[in-house]
Amino acid sequence: MIVAVDGPTASGKGTIAAALAAYFGLPHLDTGLLYRAVGRQVYLDGGNPDEPDDALAATRFPESLLDDPQLRNEECGGLASRVSIHPAVRKALFERQRAFATESGGAVLDGRDIGTVIAPDADVKLFITASVDARAQRRYREMQQRGIATTLAEIAEDLRRRDERDSSRDTAPLTIAGDAIVIDTSKLDRAQAIDNAIKAVNRKIGGQLK
Repeated sequence: MIVAVDGPTASGKGTIAAALAAYFGLPHLDTGLLYRAVGRQVYLDGGNPDEPDDALAATRFPESLLDDPQLRNEECGGLASRVSIHPAVRKALFERQRAFATESGGAVLDGRDIGTVIAPDADVKLFITASVDARAQRRYREMQQRGIATTLAEIAEDLRRRDERDSSRDTAPLTIAGDAIVIDTSKLDRAQAIDNAIKAVNRKIGGQLK
């Protein structure tokens, strides 16, 4: 079974995807981490994430970079959004994601184009969304817990910029697959969001696995 989980930044798609993978006993790939690694590698190379050649060169990042805690910070998130607009970068990472999706036994992948580009044949497609205000509040709390100085207004504006880049890029824009199940997590806590997602998958597959 292939489960595609798409959605904008801070919608809760990563948390939901990881929970689904654990519940159904499937491997999980956070595809956004690949783009964060590319963005981080561009930075380490002293390149420009807006330059296609610099971004493409960074797709050859070492596997060890995926374990770098810096990938989870806001700066890398912004860099990921910038390098992801380049068609050559998306093409370079496509096969890697597709191979994971088609592993024997199935998989759960989360990102922005899983149900539309990487795994359009997924058995279940979820699109996780939330208002900018709700997403900004969540990210702000995360930053406070990590001791990172920022403001709610700055985070909200950053989210709007990322949404615009992700939705308007020419190649594999963030969009809702026609057969995706939309879950709005704006007013849901973590447990409720996960529960809704598990129920949605079970309804789709008829409770075949658990």
